[in-house]
Amino acid sequence: MPPKRKSLENKKEVEKKKVKKVDSDEEEDGDNESSEEETTTSSSSSSGNSNHSFDLKSQYKFISWNVNGFNALLKKESYLEDLIKSEKPTCICLQETKLSSTSSKYEKLLKGYTAHFNHCSAKKGYSGTAVYTLNENKPIKVTFGMGIDKHDNEGRLICVEYEDLYLINTYVPNSGQKLERLDYRTTEWDVDMLNYLKNLEKTKPIVWTGDLNVAILDIDVHNPKGNKRTAGFTDEERKATPLIQNNFIDSYRMFHPKETDCYTYWGYRQGMRAKNKGWRLDYFICSQSLKEKIVDSYILKEVLGSDHCPIGIILNK
Repeated sequence: MPPKRKSLENKKEVEKKKVKKVDSDEEEDGDNESSEEETTTSSSSSSGNSNHSFDLKSQYKFISWNVNGFNALLKKESYLEDLIKSEKPTCICLQETKLSSTSSKYEKLLKGYTAHFNHCSAKKGYSGTAVYTLNENKPIKVTFGMGIDKHDNEGRLICVEYEDLYLINTYVPNSGQKLERLDYRTTEWDVDMLNYLKNLEKTKPIVWTGDLNVAILDIDVHNPKGNKRTAGFTDEERKATPLIQNNFIDSYRMFHPKETDCYTYWGYRQGMRAKNKGWRLDYFICSQSLKEKIVDSYILKEVLGSDHCPIGIILNK
């Protein structure tokens, strides 16, 4: 077993912030918040099972990360750059960027990648998504939103089309601390999202990723009994999510069906990350037709910089 990379593990702990996941869609002002031949690359695993190597020509590697404010992340040392150097993904999908606009410094941040941003137009410094696509494996096209204004004005979706699949980066709406957006989330967003994914599937398979803001199983939450009416774990959300409504594959559970304590989000308060009292809210969800092509699906819990950690997937082309 090869040793884990130390550069990511030895970063100092993220600064404490008074924020709860149930209301994580908080505003952040965009300026004021506290390879040609056949290539094999490798990366570290949160579980230490292996180096997640992949072949650039015959495989895809996708990374997803809720960064909880892009500007804030960039001020916390070189977490993103280190992640890219370690993983070298085909595409990295970011959520909760909280940017109102972008400049060349964002577009040129990751050498060898092309940046695509989808900002929230409804509220400054809120929500938002981004993807960086590897120039050595360019997508056919990149599109924004699902085509419905009431959803798309929050900048929550980017679709990256490759030759044999769609990669959909999504920041699913949080139902709110008082569940004030629960009806919108479950009866409007989830319904329209499912229809959007089904329509894409008519053309080619989908890989749906991002912060989906729902914990499906009891083992996906450190305290399921105490969170039954908490946003992300209500019965309504768990039943309405497209993951349940369609025969999609939860790629991580495909490899780890009963594993516990495998979280991707930890609240900043009360040292939840150090205690590993978290939630699994981030996913790579795949069409059934991709089942035999999924090589690995993993959590990079040692990567700091946000209240979420990145996740990864490797698929054969």
